[in-house]
Amino acid sequence: MVKALHTEKAPAAIGPYSQAIQAGDFVYISGQIGINPETSEVASGIENQTKQVLENLKAILTEAGADFSQVVKFTIYIKSMDDFALVNDIYGSYLTEPYPARATVEVSRLPKDVLVEMDAVVYTK
Repeated sequence: MVKALHTEKAPAAIGPYSQAIQAGDFVYISGQIGINPETSEVASGIENQTKQVLENLKAILTEAGADFSQVVKFTIYIKSMDDFALVNDIYGSYLTEPYPARATVEVSRLPKDVLVEMDAVVYTK
């Protein structure tokens, strides 16, 4: 069974994709950027964007009946590896052990010229 998930507490998709898709016991959350869903504005700076990204992910997790402890894989895309330590610290403050698998990559450009984007795979069983 495949089911699209949507919450008003995270930004609407800005293209032909779903905020998340539930496929059996897994939820695949699309890349989230630092847009405040209440204002539709991009948060300022890497720190605020990272926090907003994680809050957006949290809202989608809640809609899926899950939380960060059920995330099995994150991918983090950042504009500059110079921001890695700060993003890592904020990211880590949302998690508890055992930590999920993760990849972090520097990219040349992200939607709306944001500084960070994250997607996640969640095991809901």
